[in-house]
Amino acid sequence: MNKRLFSFALLIGFTKIATAQDTLKQQRFNFHFQQTVITQFKPAFSANYTGDNSLQTAKETQTSLTTTFFGGARLWKGASAFFNPEMSGGAGLSKTLGIAGFPNGETFRVGGAEPKIYIARLYFTQNFEWGNDKDTLSDDANQLAGLASKRYLRFTVGKFGMADFFDGNEFSHDARSQFMNWSLMDNAAWDYPANTRGYVMGAMAELGQPDWALRFAATMTTTSANGAIWDERITHANTLTLEYEKRFTLNGQKGTVRVLGFSNNGKMGNYNQAIALNPVAPVVDTNLVYGKHKYGFAISADQYLSKNFGVFAKVSYNDGHTQTWAFTEIDRSLSLGAVLKGGEWKRDDDELGLAFVANGISGPHRDYLAAGGYGFIIGDGKLNYSHELIAELYYKVNAYQKKLWLTPDYQFIANPAYNKDRGPVNVFSLRAHVEF
Repeated sequence: MNKRLFSFALLIGFTKIATAQDTLKQQRFNFHFQQTVITQFKPAFSANYTGDNSLQTAKETQTSLTTTFFGGARLWKGASAFFNPEMSGGAGLSKTLGIAGFPNGETFRVGGAEPKIYIARLYFTQNFEWGNDKDTLSDDANQLAGLASKRYLRFTVGKFGMADFFDGNEFSHDARSQFMNWSLMDNAAWDYPANTRGYVMGAMAELGQPDWALRFAATMTTTSANGAIWDERITHANTLTLEYEKRFTLNGQKGTVRVLGFSNNGKMGNYNQAIALNPVAPVVDTNLVYGKHKYGFAISADQYLSKNFGVFAKVSYNDGHTQTWAFTEIDRSLSLGAVLKGGEWKRDDDELGLAFVANGISGPHRDYLAAGGYGFIIGDGKLNYSHELIAELYYKVNAYQKKLWLTPDYQFIANPAYNKDRGPVNVFSLRAHVEF
């Protein structure tokens, strides 16, 4: 009798394990949540002059807020759908003006001080898989738990963020959990397609293999720079992005290199044409016609040197003849940094990060700003040009069960908006991030 009871209990145990494994392989639904609050303070600084788009010289404190709900559902074999309503509000320092590499990476989602709700993502993915090499995916935001082949062809269509799929970096990619500066979220000279809140409509294809991936996206663009209305003339206004990702190990530690190329096409303004039309106070928006292009490339690399220590570097370039359309006014950028995990001091989930950035702009862009022109991010009325130089240091603390994270942060910014006549600027930040 005891043997029967033991056998029955053992059978129940195996059934539970099998059920759990089946759930892991085929998670049908998941729900996640995040909220990020960033408060930033800058002391007063000196400047020889101030223009319409300058960072204000007085001391200032501003706070931004984003709240996102993540919903995912498995539809049929290989097919999933994801829906993310989001709310954002608050403001960046000086209305998010005056620094090309802006210190708060969450403010590009903020369209106004009053919190507003909108659809951040709504997209559909179809995956075709083959081969026996498998990855175990965890239950995460916009990721259903289960087994996935390392050999696949995936198609995605809908509304999403380009940074969801492109230009990733192990240590420098997410302003909600890593470095906060715009220049460190993505390769800064990639004028990636997006509306005011950072999302885009389009389609993407990805071919994946065990140690590499190739991605291509064709997406829409807006009718105006940093705008919210999509241009429906997609044969004349569109963006094309191609990226190759190579994963490898070096001395037993994982690393990745990504090479990205892009072409943005639409009715963008041209800096030289704007100056020719009005040499005293050029306005780049006065010569908007279809047929303009912006192209460029970006390289991103990250490498663990030990279990708890890793380094990264990024370099990016765009031709800089047409106006910045979606991200920020940076035409050349170089960044490098390092992250040390808290396992070194018995705080496994804590993190210390340090990075340096040098941003620049093209000759036509420089001439335009020096003549008194304005973009949608920067413009001091005149320009004594130099590279915009940024250093950022943060310490992230696991404050409660990997659900609440607190991050004090310091940024030093020399030559804000490429102007030697202004600054330097010191920015002190505190980020609170909740996720579950």
